[in-house]
Amino acid sequence: MSPEEFRASGHQVVDWIADYLRDIRDLPVLPDVQPGELIDALPATGPEHGESMDVILADFRNLIVPGITHWNHPRFFAYFSISASGPGILGEMLAAALNVNHMLWKTSPAATELEQVTLGWLRQWLGLPDSYFGIIHDTASTGSLHAILAARELASPGVRLTGEHNPLVLYASEHAHSSIDRGALAAGIGLENVHHVPSDDQFRMRPDALATMIEADLAAGKKPFCVVATAGTTSATSVDSVAQIGEIARRYQLWFHVDAAYAGSAALLEEHRHILDGATQADSLVVNPHKWLFTPVDLSILYTRRPDVMRRMLSLEEAPPYLQAAEQDRAVNLSEYSLALGRRFRSLKLWFVLRYFGREGITRILRRHMEMARDLAQRISTDSRFELAAPVLFSLVCFRYRGSDQNNRDLLDRINASGRAFLSGTTLHGKFVLRLAIGNIATTEDDVRQTWEWIRSSALPATGSPAAEPPRPL
Repeated sequence: MSPEEFRASGHQVVDWIADYLRDIRDLPVLPDVQPGELIDALPATGPEHGESMDVILADFRNLIVPGITHWNHPRFFAYFSISASGPGILGEMLAAALNVNHMLWKTSPAATELEQVTLGWLRQWLGLPDSYFGIIHDTASTGSLHAILAARELASPGVRLTGEHNPLVLYASEHAHSSIDRGALAAGIGLENVHHVPSDDQFRMRPDALATMIEADLAAGKKPFCVVATAGTTSATSVDSVAQIGEIARRYQLWFHVDAAYAGSAALLEEHRHILDGATQADSLVVNPHKWLFTPVDLSILYTRRPDVMRRMLSLEEAPPYLQAAEQDRAVNLSEYSLALGRRFRSLKLWFVLRYFGREGITRILRRHMEMARDLAQRISTDSRFELAAPVLFSLVCFRYRGSDQNNRDLLDRINASGRAFLSGTTLHGKFVLRLAIGNIATTEDDVRQTWEWIRSSALPATGSPAAEPPRPL
């Protein structure tokens, strides 16, 4: 592709992106397609000869976009709403053009050092200690896996060489993310050795129950080695008592990991800094800028105060020649701290976001999201047909129709099938509830208010007969 052709096609792509971000509300959040529809629409074999970018872009618009679930939509309220903001998209474009792999300092000095600087800025804004070492992973699942591997290395140093270790026990809340169980599975801990600690009526891990379980396992001859606290659980954004759990971890000399993938960003606000009280003593902590810091997927950060253990767990007796590098002061080889050898220049898009918005701009948007959530909770509480299902701590609202679980599942299906908004569900206290997560940078008060009106009009009326489905957008 010549520079001239690239320039012309690039302008088309940028124009499409700008129009997409401006007009995205005209699109259904969930596509109205059936499984296999795109497979049937595309050729079964690849092209023998190259095709023009005009044809490729036309197929993108006509075949791909109609089958997309638009996570960047202002009314995407499912799971945890995310944003690819303008500056983040531009940073991602430039990273793709540079196409570097900073596995070693020498393979891309600027990429290596920008990662350290950018994570240092965010670390300071979150109130975490300067002693924390930061590294970027793709997702919190990968970051938490590294934390579990480091905890295993500290508890059984010989496992790195022999692959054998005595059964180790990991503790996490019954509301901890499934990635903790899967990380333990990948680390060879065994699911039977992942003990889920009961929670209180606000879905927070009970420290007293944790201590009791540790004592019982010690008495049974087992070896506790790691405890995971969650700051912002997936179901309800509940926040475990990081300080209390950390004290228990220190008492029993366990690796202490904090999963702050979602709510960690809220600690940028002074009024929410308390959610990370005690995190200064954590051995590791994850936070996801691609969740609530307007950075395109994927970018998750693992902070640790034990980088020596993180590095040791992956060290080889002798590094292969292609990874050998001369020791230099201040030269950090990030691949020595992670399973992945290839490292995309992810910090560039985060750097763009932090610089474009600044701390003040980011905190202003986070506060607006939380205000919208509180306003929605107030509206829900005034409708006798609905009830709140969990405290509204940040920008997630959990609520349910005062009916059966099936009534609520049907309501969720009607809203999502309409294409106007996309919500998800979960189970709290044994009941199915609806989750509406605010977090997209373009979401407005009108988006939330209109979605609530669609929910109300789609709910079963007092007579119990099904309400009419809201129409799909054109």
